[in-house]
Amino acid sequence: METPNMSYIHSMSGGDKAFEAKIIGIIKSEFPEEKQVYVDQMSAGQFKPASESVHKLKHKISILGLEKSYEVAVAFEMNLLEGSTARQDEFEAILSNMTQFIERLN
Repeated sequence: METPNMSYIHSMSGGDKAFEAKIIGIIKSEFPEEKQVYVDQMSAGQFKPASESVHKLKHKISILGLEKSYEVAVAFEMNLLEGSTARQDEFEAILSNMTQFIERLN
C-alpha cells in the first residue's frame, strides 16, 4: 500500500511553511468528519450519498500524494453509484492508512 506523504503540499507551498500549516490544519479538521459521514452512510446502506462522500475524500487522497489510492477511490465511487460495494475493503484500508498518517502530523 502507498504511504501518504507531504510531497504535493510541499510542491504547492513553494516552501511557505504557514501555507503548509494551514493546509495540514484543514485536512486534520475536515478528514475525520468526512470519514465519519462516509462510515455512517455505508452503515445505513446509503450508497449514493456515500459516493458523494468518497468524491470529497478523493481530494484529500490526492493531496496526500496517494496516486494509486486515488484510482481506487474513483473506481469505488463509480461502484457505489451502481449499487455495488466492490473495492470497499480496499478503500477503507486507504482511509485507515490516511488516519494514521494525519494523526502523526504536527
